[in-house]
Amino acid sequence: MAREIASRRETPPVARLLALAIGAAAVGAMAVGALAIGRMAVGRMAIGRARFGTIEVDELTVRKLRVLERQDG
Repeated sequence: MAREIASRRETPPVARLLALAIGAAAVGAMAVGALAIGRMAVGRMAIGRARFGTIEVDELTVRKLRVLERQDG
């Protein structure tokens, strides 16, 4: 009695390409997110070190304000 051996069907090329495209899009989205987070962190560092000569404010409410004059040299 001869037995038939069932062979595995290969995934169709379209499905394989679709899976590859979805994976590539996911990796790209993660890379863009990492870039955005890095840029935001660098931007916050730059703002923390910035010195402003003049600031114009239309309306300002302050509960406690301390003004320190910088004395150079």
